[in-house]
This record gives sequence, C-alpha cells and structure tokens, in this order.
Amino acid sequence: MTAPAAGAVYDRGYRPYAGPRGGRNAAIGAVYRSTLRRALGFRRSWRQKFLPWALLGIVTIPAAINVGIAYLTRDTAVQPIEIITYREYVGVSSTLLLFVALVAPDVLCPDRRQRVLSLIFARPLSGTDYAMAKLAAIGSILFAFSFLPQVVLFVGQMLVSADGSLDYLTEHAEVLWQVPLAVGVLALYYAAFGLAIASLTNRRIVAGASIVGVLLVSSTVSAILVQGDASPAFEAIDLLALPLLVRDLIFEGRIVGDDFRLAGFDGGEPLAVAAYLAVVGISLGVLLWRYRWTEA
Repeated sequence: MTAPAAGAVYDRGYRPYAGPRGGRNAAIGAVYRSTLRRALGFRRSWRQKFLPWALLGIVTIPAAINVGIAYLTRDTAVQPIEIITYREYVGVSSTLLLFVALVAPDVLCPDRRQRVLSLIFARPLSGTDYAMAKLAAIGSILFAFSFLPQVVLFVGQMLVSADGSLDYLTEHAEVLWQVPLAVGVLALYYAAFGLAIASLTNRRIVAGASIVGVLLVSSTVSAILVQGDASPAFEAIDLLALPLLVRDLIFEGRIVGDDFRLAGFDGGEPLAVAAYLAVVGISLGVLLWRYRWTEA
C-alpha cells in the first residue's frame, strides 16, 4: 500500500490596494503616456519602431543637406544656396500623413475591437478625457516630428552662417514664433482629422485607407473644379492643402505661390481660415461624439 501524496496548502488571499491613488488626472496621464509608447513603438517589436523613426529621419534629410551646402560654400565666392525655406519645410512635414494613417487607427481601433473600453472607463476617466488624451499624444508626436527638423535647420544654418551666428539669429528672429505656430497648426489638423476617421470603425486597415482616401479624393475633386470654370473658392475643400494655406498666412500674411488658386483671390485668406477651423471643429466633434456614451 503506497503512502498518500503529500499535499500543500497555499494562502492566496487578496489585500486591498494601499498605495497612492492618482485620481482622474493620473488616469488621463496614463492614457497619454501609453498612447505615446504605442505610437512610437516602445516595448513593441522592431517593426512598430521602424516607421516613426524612419519618417523622422526622412523629414530631417532636407535640413541636413541645406546645412551641409551652407557649410561647404561659406568660405567661397559662391552665393549661399538655400534649397529649402522654413515655410517650405512645413510642407515637407506633410509626409507625416503616412504616419497619421497608420498610427491613428492603431491607438484607437484595438480598444474598441477588443471591447476593453468598459474596463478603461471603470476608472475615473470620461469619454472626453480618453479622446483628448489620445489627441494630445498624437498631436505631440506630430509636432515634435515636424519641429525637430526645423531646429536642425535653424541651428545648423546659424552655426555655419558666414555673417556670424548672432547676425543670423537677429535676421531670422521671426522664425522663432512662425515655425512653432505653423507646425502646431499642422499637427492639430492631422491629429484631429486622423483620430476622427479612426473612431468611426474598429478595423485599422479600413481606418487607415479612409484617412488617406478622404484627403486624396477631396484634393482631386477640388483640382477638377478649380481647373474648370468653378470659382477658386472651391480650393477650400482640398483637405490636403488647407493646413498649407494657413501656413502661408503665418509666414507671409497671405496665400502665396502658383500652386494655390486662392492666392490673390478676394476673400481667399478668411475662407482658408474658416475652412481650416471647420474641419478641425467637425473632427473634434465627431471624436467626442463617438465616445459620448461613456459620460454616464
């Protein structure tokens, strides 16, 4: 007769949490930080890290080339060559549209698809808090990725300027407020628009394709109308160009360039601002509406 097997008793009781409680602000901060980490690929595989940092490198290339040319020609008789201006560089940041199309769905759709929103909102967190934290996180990344290349361009040009760093700083002092304001306008626009579209579905592929599709379709329709007999005012429905029109107002005080038919059009500047505010306002409204049910 074999002896019975020895048994073990485990005391796995539960104790109440006795640590610090952050409340609503801490919950908002947690959502903000987790969104930043997810969007930038932290604690994720290298595939998720590659895109954001590759895009940052791509948008920094024009600044590096511009500074390199200025450095090579500063002690020669060659006139300084400026391959890109600070105003034009804001347009280069539009390449971050790809980042928005991939990241905005990635930070919203999984929560709805996996049905974890009810768990998230079990904490002192409202739907508005959740949506605004997501918006702030994506907007912060877009601002940083648009602003850092401009810093490289400005500091590099200042250091290699033949006239001296102080003279360059004095001559380009207005850039110190124009660039942050312009990239802020771009970041808010893309973040609000991208998240609003992504909030309408729980499928990331559908959301990403919809973001790019709506922008491209609006641009195509606007171009067809403007090139025909329609008024140049129809350029205001070009959702891809709207933040660039506002950029021109920040840098030049008016819409400039041959690419924009609103340049020189009577009332074109107020129309561009109104259209920009309308898109941002509608986007924010859609985003908040999608999470209104959490406000119980």
